[in-house]
Amino acid sequence: MISSSQIVRLQNAVPFWMSLGLIPVAWVGALWGGWTVILLPVVTWYLFSALDAVLGLNLENADPETDEEQLTWYRAITLIWAPLQFFTLFGLIWYVPRADHLGTLETIVLFFGVGVITGTVGINYSHELMHQRNRFERWLGDILLSMVLYSHFRSEHLLVHHAHVGTPRDAVTARYNEGFHRFFPRVLRESPVSAFRAEAAMLARKGRSWTDRANPFWRYWALQAAMLLLALALGGWIGLLLFLWQAFIAVWQLELTNYVEHYGLTRKHLGKGKYEHVQPRHSWNAAHKASNWLLINLQRHSDHHYKPNRRFPLLQNYTEADAPQLPYGYPIMTMLAMIPPLWRRVMNPRVRRWREMYYPEITNWRPYNKAQTPVPQ
Repeated sequence: MISSSQIVRLQNAVPFWMSLGLIPVAWVGALWGGWTVILLPVVTWYLFSALDAVLGLNLENADPETDEEQLTWYRAITLIWAPLQFFTLFGLIWYVPRADHLGTLETIVLFFGVGVITGTVGINYSHELMHQRNRFERWLGDILLSMVLYSHFRSEHLLVHHAHVGTPRDAVTARYNEGFHRFFPRVLRESPVSAFRAEAAMLARKGRSWTDRANPFWRYWALQAAMLLLALALGGWIGLLLFLWQAFIAVWQLELTNYVEHYGLTRKHLGKGKYEHVQPRHSWNAAHKASNWLLINLQRHSDHHYKPNRRFPLLQNYTEADAPQLPYGYPIMTMLAMIPPLWRRVMNPRVRRWREMYYPEITNWRPYNKAQTPVPQ
């Protein structure tokens, strides 16, 4: 018999299961075609933005010491998504090339939407899974990343981003005044290299070569090759192209999010290559209720960097006294990021206020790049 406390926990977890509704939306587009192929991005971006406007903010915090056994219904959503995404993605790759009612444009738009959810939901869930100690969860995270050909993200995120966020060594910390259209190709170029170097350096410290089978890049390459071969086997060359198209869109969605999360925020340089410890103030925070349901509290990013191993239902919200706040949830902010003049108009004044609030002693902020530290010497 289910106890009243279990029912309450289930009720609290249910809103986070809304992302599962995107799976039938994908199949509606494939089966009906026409205008329905655009439903995935419309629902993901605009519906959740509208819900944010109606439902407002969630400023409540769960007890961070909550026992893991009480988080079963929250964990379940991240576990079930991987097989659902797998069968949806490859089911569509098999079905769509054989669907006479879908034209070329409809097919392209449909798989654009598929990339939106494999990036917005799939990569985000892989991010939650890669931070866990459970080996099965980490494997599910690897499988999700291989479906978008971005497996190195695990190494880059855990070994580079969390260690060096807000410093010139972190590729995915967007520099002040750096538009997304410059940020995106830079990250695509730098992140795989920094991830590989980080893994090779860790192996070297153990006296091993990068060719050692313990290097996770062997696993990354094998999983990605398997996904490519499966797409080719199920859908032929068209299926392979559709797989590559959704993967690119998924990565674009991820890096739009990365761009928003730390734009213009830097950690104070203490001299001799050392920086202050990561604090909640080094990530943008957003408490918007509906988009946090969709993104399993990713927008509580200030707490994620402060306590990286904390599961998503326990992430804490911060007020402006402790962390800088975004004016809107990620769906709107990522759309703004695609229009650099509008983005700078909205965000640059907020970055300047952040500097005045947290680092009033710094009056001459130097350009933020690899050759210069983000604060004066």
